Amino acid sequence: MSHFAIRLNGILIPLMLIVGNLFFNIIASSCFKLSAVSQEWRGFLLWQIAGNLAGFITVLTLTGLLRFVPLHIAHPITTGLAVIGVQVVASRWLFGETISLKQWLGVMLIAGGILLIGGR
Repeated sequence: MSHFAIRLNGILIPLMLIVGNLFFNIIASSCFKLSAVSQEWRGFLLWQIAGNLAGFITVLTLTGLLRFVPLHIAHPITTGLAVIGVQVVASRWLFGETISLKQWLGVMLIAGGILLIGGR
């Protein structure tokens, strides 16, 4: 295996774990929102189960990421991206919730913090 392939593999796997973590965080939070607005107990319970399964996958992706990245970097990155992803993708796009200018500023500050923490 070439040096380039080893280096790409060393970046690709952590990146895939971060993207997977973000995706399943968005899914989990969306399921919990659907559970909260469900009109019947069956819908409530099914969305709770789906949300908890997605949450479990976020735990697995974070655990995998910790094989490649120190905790003091991995946790703030995954947590910060989850906040941004849930606010922008789930809240705004999926559920049509209004996000104020002050909240968008908060998203920008979180994104800046992620860049500072994760930057080398």
